[in-house]
Amino acid sequence: MTPLRIDLAPNDIPTHWYNVVADLANAPAPPLGPDGKPVTPEAMGAIFPGPILEQEMSAQRWIAIPDEVRQIYAQWRPSPLIRALRLEQALGTPAKLFYKYEGVSPAGSHKPNSAVPQAYYNKVAGTQRLTTETGAGQWGSSIAYAGQMFGLPVRVYMVKVSYQQKPFRRSMMQTWGAEVFASPTDRTQAGRNALAADPDSPGSLGLAISEAVEEAAADPAVCYTLGSVLNHVALHQTVIGLEAKKQFDKLGLYPDVIFGPCGGGSSFAGIAFPFLADKMAGDKRAQHLRCVAVEPTSCPTLTQGAYAYDYGDASGYTPIMKMYTLGHDFMPPGIHAGGLRYHGDSPLVSQLLHERLIEALAVPQVATFSAGVAFARAEGIIPAPESCHAIRAAIDEALRCKERGEPRTLLFNLTGHGHFDMASYDKYLSGQLEDYAYPVEAIRQSLTRLPKVG
Repeated sequence: MTPLRIDLAPNDIPTHWYNVVADLANAPAPPLGPDGKPVTPEAMGAIFPGPILEQEMSAQRWIAIPDEVRQIYAQWRPSPLIRALRLEQALGTPAKLFYKYEGVSPAGSHKPNSAVPQAYYNKVAGTQRLTTETGAGQWGSSIAYAGQMFGLPVRVYMVKVSYQQKPFRRSMMQTWGAEVFASPTDRTQAGRNALAADPDSPGSLGLAISEAVEEAAADPAVCYTLGSVLNHVALHQTVIGLEAKKQFDKLGLYPDVIFGPCGGGSSFAGIAFPFLADKMAGDKRAQHLRCVAVEPTSCPTLTQGAYAYDYGDASGYTPIMKMYTLGHDFMPPGIHAGGLRYHGDSPLVSQLLHERLIEALAVPQVATFSAGVAFARAEGIIPAPESCHAIRAAIDEALRCKERGEPRTLLFNLTGHGHFDMASYDKYLSGQLEDYAYPVEAIRQSLTRLPKVG
């Protein structure tokens, strides 16, 4: 019988990150400035340190992981690949269900995979303080942890609705020494403008990004860190898929379908990109591989957005990027999967979807919690609301395998545990949780305000 847990040795932590840019048939569209021209490294240097910019713009296939980063990774990496045998039995499916469990990190999610190298490169570059935003709090707690590892103060702008829904994520950040503010705040012009327009604004990731970027751009000693979307973040997260490939090799198996939750795209990229490398290289094992990015119906960026140039934040402070977007001033409902409430998506994930190398699927909130509870009751781990999106899609695929009698191998990224999300589960269990399908007309209106470039 296939073992239930497949572990790797400490020396199996990847020595290099995989850069999917090297294997794309078409070069990524460059980020643009307000003048419609490609952004220069000097302009990006106002908020990012040099080593991060090099990775952001790199087309090199393999980028070495510094020893200092691998030493900290070793606190929780390699993470386990686990076969969800009890869930298979509960579903009565012939499919083999596997999940890569990233909740074993100190912050309880996949986010430290990028937080640690970002803090390291900032420390090496002489940065004196970091700013960032966070939605559900996974990224904020991860960069707070990483900053503490390298002696860097951190200031976090946390989306207000999540600040209120998830107080213990805030406590985690503060325990690791970070300052945390509910965004929008009166500390920045972007925040003051948002409060003037709506004093009760629940905030958004785009708005919190504006506040963090504004602060970093105003002080040369401060740099901005981002937990998703950008190329270097997707790069760092590939440790997930690289380890998973080694683990499947030990089993003599290869996944037929891979599912990852998708907000900005970092966790999906982390699990999928190393396997897509096989597909793009013509590996017969990956010939029919499907990689599915799973998002909420309330924030349907990949499934209903436009593939266009747009700002990465709500106020137009960031470069303009080619991506699937709902419009930079899109204000999503206050769903409990706060990490998936972003108006845009990774330019790399977006390009792969546009070129039909991956798929996208939107699922409603209540169904994701139903899947999370079913998973918890079968496997014992209570998943984060974001992870529940991938679990929902994997369960549905496993049930289709049952109908067709197909013993396929399915893999999903369990991006984190839900220990700080129990208020969300309380609402689901008491029948108070609602579905939100964002109005098509509201998306259409938001898209009319995209920046005019090219």
